Order: sequence, then structure tokens, then C-alpha cells
Amino acid sequence: MSIISVRNAIKDALAEEMRRDDKVFLQGESIGKYGGCFKVTEGLIDEFGPRRVKDTPLSESVIVGSGIGAALYGYRPVVEIMFADFMALAMDQMVNNAAKMRYMHDGKQDLPIVIRAPQGAGMTMGPHHSQSVEAWLMNIPGLKIVLPSNAYDAKGLLKSAIRDNDPVIFLENKLLYNEKGEVPDGEDYTVPIGKAKVVREGKDLTIISYSHMMKKVLKVAETMQKQGIEIEVVDLRTLRPLDVETITESVKKTGRALIVHEATVFGGAGAEIATTIQKEAFDYLDAPIERVGAVESPVPFSPVLEDAYLPNEEKIIKAVNNMLNL
Repeated sequence: MSIISVRNAIKDALAEEMRRDDKVFLQGESIGKYGGCFKVTEGLIDEFGPRRVKDTPLSESVIVGSGIGAALYGYRPVVEIMFADFMALAMDQMVNNAAKMRYMHDGKQDLPIVIRAPQGAGMTMGPHHSQSVEAWLMNIPGLKIVLPSNAYDAKGLLKSAIRDNDPVIFLENKLLYNEKGEVPDGEDYTVPIGKAKVVREGKDLTIISYSHMMKKVLKVAETMQKQGIEIEVVDLRTLRPLDVETITESVKKTGRALIVHEATVFGGAGAEIATTIQKEAFDYLDAPIERVGAVESPVPFSPVLEDAYLPNEEKIIKAVNNMLNL
């Protein structure tokens, strides 16, 4: 095993899949010689050349649209949107073309495209470069949505996404890029899309989360353990398809469910997860389902306001205490 960053885990996944399959190529703004805004693709053009690591015009619609065209011709493009906020500019291509392609062709047309994008706040980049956008896309049948929380999953999930024959949205939290974790040496492994993971066992309450919030949730679980509270933690890893079975079994076990995500609470992924729990495990609940998310506001630029905007350990602990009547 090696200890590597999430950034390098993603880079390794891209390189390995490009070596494995010459139909895999990358394209996006400044991903070639510059190496990408967050240096995820740095050095790949030296090995694979500009025909497979393509710098594109500053047009998100063109980046995704041309990737869709290449996928229709049998290629497996991995396209990068420099910031997830800019996916709004490619929404027509993602929603009305990529997501609907298989349905419109009676299930016979593959569309193997991966759309990568960094998202999330905490770097004082202001309201146009810091949003968490997963809820924008959760309502669209035909798209798979993946949000890894660690290096092992980032590599394994990206490899699965590239091999998938349907469009996959791969959202990378910017604050995770430097986080390090164990990844197997020289092993061609994948992590299945659509399968959550219980990363910590407990009996008193289930916290369901994903992406960068997992770091905060696990710290809360450690803190509460000192008070004799055993929290079970579920890392969703994928929002579409949603692993209903793992969520339901955990909540049935603990009787309480807290959902934590960085995006604002209203209309967020937590609402769909809560409804699923309500339907599948209502008779097992010993307390109302709760959610913790960002303040109902655009992401502030000011560091002080941004800190106040984001969910943190204190807010999560407060919700846990309320649910347990502590």
C-alpha cells in the first residue's frame, strides 16, 4: 500500500485507464501543459500527448457536447469542467443530450462519458467558484453521480466511471485534493458505483454523508465515542444510483438518522435520502430525521462569513445531542 493524495489517486486512475484503453482521452480548459486548475492532470500530456490530453476553448457547452459526440463514436472521453459552478453553462448538453441518449434509442445506445468537476467552499473563492451542485443533477434520470471522500475511493470510483457505458458526473471536493490515504500498489482495482459503505459501526445513531463532510462526521463520531455514544457512519459515495439497502439497514439498526452535506439544506440531497428513510424504515425510527447543511445563502467570499456558512463539527454535534436528548 502507498499513502497518496486524492489528487494523485485521480491522476493515477486517469493514467491507468488511458494505458489500458486507447479510446480513453481527456479534454478540458488548461488541462494539458498547465496541468489543470488544481494540477490533477499535470504531466499526463507528456506521456499521452496533445491528441489524448486536449486543451479546449473556454466553452463548457462545447467541452461536454464534443465529448458526447466522441462517446457516440466509440471513444470514452473524460471531460473536465474547471469549476462545478460552470456546469450550468453545459446543462443543456448534460440534461437534454447525455442523460437522455440511451432512453431515446430504446436502450441500445451507450454513452460512456465522464464529466469531472471540483466543487465546494472553504477556499475563499466566492459565490461563483464554491457551490456544491449535486442537487442540480439528482433530478435527472440517466446520469450517475459520484462523490468520493478519500483517495482509495477516488481512484476506484473513477476507474469504474470510465469503464461505465452511461454518463457519470464525478464531483471532487477541492479541499480533498491534498488529503492522503492508502491506495494499493500496482493493483487494478475498482469501487462499484451505487454502493455505499459503512465506515464506522455504531448502535445509537446513524450519520449519512459523503465527500468532504465525511472528514467532519468521522471526527464527531470520535468525539461522541468519548461520551459513550456509538455513532454509525455511512459514506454514500454515490447519489445516483442511491444505495437504499445500506442506508435502510443502518437506520433500522440505530433508530436515528442524521444526514450531513455541504450543500444548502433546502432542496439538497438530504431531502431525498430522508424521504427514502421515511418510506423504508419509518417503524424503526426513535426520533425525527435531521439534516445538517450550509446556511441558506450564496457562498460568501469573506473567510469569516464562509466559515459561518459551512457545516462544522459543532453544528453536527448539536444535532446529535438534540436527537439523543442530551
